[in-house]
Amino acid sequence: MAFCRLSLNLLHLLLVFPLLFLIILGRVICEFTEDIAAQQEADRVVRLPGQPEVSFKQYAGYVTVNVSHGRALFYWFFEATEKPQEKPLLLWLNGGPGCSSVGYGEAEELGPFFPRKRQPKLKLNPNSWNKAANLLFVESPVGVGFSYTNTSSDIGQLGDKITAQDSFTFLVNWFQRFPQFKSYDFYIAGESYAGHYVPQLAEVIYDSNKKASNKHYINFKGFVIGNALLDDETDQTGMIDYAWDHAVISDRVYREVKSKCNFNQKHLARDCNNALNDYFAVYKIIDMYSLYAPKCVKSNFSIDRQLPVIQGIAPQIFSKIEGWHKKPAGYDPCASDYTEIYLNRPDVQEALHANLTKIPYPWTHCSDNITFWDDSPASILPILKKLIAGGIRIWVYSGDTDGRIPVTATRYTLNKLGLKTIEEWSPWYFKKQVGGWTIVYDGLVFVTIRGAGHQVPTFKPRQSLQLIKYFLSNEKLPSKPF
Repeated sequence: MAFCRLSLNLLHLLLVFPLLFLIILGRVICEFTEDIAAQQEADRVVRLPGQPEVSFKQYAGYVTVNVSHGRALFYWFFEATEKPQEKPLLLWLNGGPGCSSVGYGEAEELGPFFPRKRQPKLKLNPNSWNKAANLLFVESPVGVGFSYTNTSSDIGQLGDKITAQDSFTFLVNWFQRFPQFKSYDFYIAGESYAGHYVPQLAEVIYDSNKKASNKHYINFKGFVIGNALLDDETDQTGMIDYAWDHAVISDRVYREVKSKCNFNQKHLARDCNNALNDYFAVYKIIDMYSLYAPKCVKSNFSIDRQLPVIQGIAPQIFSKIEGWHKKPAGYDPCASDYTEIYLNRPDVQEALHANLTKIPYPWTHCSDNITFWDDSPASILPILKKLIAGGIRIWVYSGDTDGRIPVTATRYTLNKLGLKTIEEWSPWYFKKQVGGWTIVYDGLVFVTIRGAGHQVPTFKPRQSLQLIKYFLSNEKLPSKPF
């Protein structure tokens, strides 16, 4: 009661002395603003080793997503190159599961800075997506890249739901650190296993936004996913059909897989296992992620790393085959080697405010610690249907030389959705050339990128920048040369 009387007395004083109220309110706001500014300045990346001069600001550091467990996600954020206050905010997620959005997305696909071959320098990416948006990369889940947990049992409990919830908590807390971006239009993009990550995070945001309280409201508008794992049955069927149609496997191997594997089942029959081993054997000598790109010829400094075999992930049959867990390559097939060398430099980690807890393992593109994935649904289509009905803008794109999640698989998957066709299959253009093909469904747009592999921004950087600009502005891709 004493506290109540004190509160009433204080209220009386404030009513009697409005100037005092304004002074107190002003001090509270000033202290809050100064605290936010201090937090942002602590994350400010002034200059990276070997970095070229740039005019935009960048920030990096950790955001705690679970205090009691000591879980924290590492992020790297770039303001847009021009007029950031007029650009939306875009979150990029790579898949795996267990692979780094910093290592692939930022350093080899669509970020501003790429490590250089045999040089302790960075080169500026002229087609960085921060020309279209304020660009945010997050290493998710914990155990990936610089992201960590102080509770070792967390790693064995990882799965899609935990990853989505931690990513949502990250966003809520990140917006508290950067409140000036909270009102911006917000979008998510990603590729590969982010076909799970992105829609699932979108669903968590969508459901949270419907609640009465707007404390955690995010101005979410839509998402775009590329070469995305979406449905076990169609993804696996599409891989086999694509490989045969592109003269990668023989008629015999094709018939063996088609006759002995049921992709509607989770369990792997022995005959199916043998047939799939013959299928994956081909991708030991050519790049599954880009059929017509060269493989990396290993040199003395090159890092040869096979992804760990992760149990429990989708697709339930292919994930049991060792050949499925293959390290992705890029247009420069050795680019990942340069990235690992650069990000393991102590001066680089210090500049990025990374590895503050001295993680007892080197930074790698994909985590060697994640070997079991507790939760991975066979199909994401129910979530897509829900978000389409909720009016969320959705684009799906596909590089058409990718054998990992090929365009054939994605077309089978989208047909399974049963959406009404609004605009038929037609070409879109990048300058004077056909950039690919597009079809507009009721609630979803599908785009192919001609000649691009699994990591579309790596293989077709200018076309992918055009694609993201048109997606963010909610415009149709050019239907004529320009």
